Amino acid sequence: MQVKIADSWKNILQPEFEKPYFDSLSEFIKTEYKQYACYPKGSEIFAAFDYCSFDNLKVVIIGQDPYHGPNQANGLCFSVHDGISHPPSLINIFKELSGDLNVPYPQSGNLEKWAKQGVLLLNATLTVRANEAGSHQKKGWETFTDAVIQQISKEKMHVVFLLWGGFAKQKMKLIDLKKHCVLTTGHPSPLSANRGYWFGNKHFSKTNKMLENMSKSLIEW
Repeated sequence: MQVKIADSWKNILQPEFEKPYFDSLSEFIKTEYKQYACYPKGSEIFAAFDYCSFDNLKVVIIGQDPYHGPNQANGLCFSVHDGISHPPSLINIFKELSGDLNVPYPQSGNLEKWAKQGVLLLNATLTVRANEAGSHQKKGWETFTDAVIQQISKEKMHVVFLLWGGFAKQKMKLIDLKKHCVLTTGHPSPLSANRGYWFGNKHFSKTNKMLENMSKSLIEW
């Protein structure tokens, strides 16, 4: 796997690229992409870092796995390419966004515009085999993305972490709660949302209120 990562992240993450686990992960990913259809495409594996520079980072949203259907995953958690039908979790995210901020439901499911404003849309596992959810878990990606979270916690101040669902909440132990803000709620998937664990969390307005209190520019959600 050819690691091409944005310049602003290189110094922060270079030590991880030089560790034995990352060599093993790279070999695994290269083999998978040769033998199977995998997502996202190779040039988008590190898209979360390409669109959100380390210097500009203000908010972190943590997902679990990329979408495993054709043409969906674009390297940003919960996001899909323009023109692709919105998956159920993204529909619920946009419904909450619309109700929270009293704005129209977004037409495009591409969250690049969030990322460019300083929202790191980080999946815990950055790749997946087509139609096989979780197929690239426990191969090294989680070690890498946990290190990303720890480095953000260590090197930055006053970042807002949005932890949606049980899996994301487990990452709280990696965050220095004296330096950063954390908002938690249920996962936006229908299973969780339909049980009352998602809607009404108002994370979008709460995040902007926190950013305002820290004299940071707000996110245009």
